[in-house]
Amino acid sequence: MSPRPRRRIVDLSVPLENNPAADPPGYSPEIEYRHHRQTAAEVTAFFPGMREDQLPGGEGWGIEWVRMSTHNGTHLDAPWHFHSTMDGGRPSLTIDQVPLDWCFGPGVKLDFRHLPDGHVATAAEVEAELARIGHALEPGDIVVVNTAAGAAYGRPDYVSRGCGMGREATLYLTARGVRVCGTDAWSWDAPFVHTRERWLATGDPGLIWEGHRAGMERAYCHIEKLHNLEALPASGFEIACFPVKVKGGSAGWCRAVGFVEDDPAPGARGGA
Repeated sequence: MSPRPRRRIVDLSVPLENNPAADPPGYSPEIEYRHHRQTAAEVTAFFPGMREDQLPGGEGWGIEWVRMSTHNGTHLDAPWHFHSTMDGGRPSLTIDQVPLDWCFGPGVKLDFRHLPDGHVATAAEVEAELARIGHALEPGDIVVVNTAAGAAYGRPDYVSRGCGMGREATLYLTARGVRVCGTDAWSWDAPFVHTRERWLATGDPGLIWEGHRAGMERAYCHIEKLHNLEALPASGFEIACFPVKVKGGSAGWCRAVGFVEDDPAPGARGGA
């Protein structure tokens, strides 16, 4: 028998952490870490007459209290985030209504790290990159975009880094049956600091959030704040990005992962 490929799991998610560089000012999560010694009284309060010194080591439980948005950390945006309607007028899906079969499928990676910060990627650039990697899109493909923002995560300039995906690029993908895509940047669109300059120069509101607003015409979801996309090949892998089921939510946190089939090690031998 031929040796079977080895399946490698690639973590594509950033952590939820007290990291002010991961979001714009005022949008960062706040995590309070409660140590075991701090919570001993909380445990004994459930059991009348129990003393803290009767607990192992005098310790309670480790626990965290978190205040955050559904858009902190690696998360999947639902069509409801983009607008109240989708597909030309239907009520938009909230995150708990997004079909789970959208969230697992063949992965495709577009390498746009060379594009400058704030650049709005076009349909022609998507098409050219697909031709370069030799991939024809199929319905159900999950397309992720590796931008210059990925390497900047955790630094003060992260939110302003990377290119964005424009309306025509997004519609190019969804017209071919892509229902989930993603980016390692803070937003699927170009960073606001760059869009602001274009708005001031043109006064054109159509430039603002144009990739997101493409969901008004054709429903789709996207993952934001992906990580480690450099570890993925251009195609031939799978992605899972199941969101937390937030009732009526505009997004859900997800532990996005890639499944990569590696060739067996050189010299590996199959069984009889």
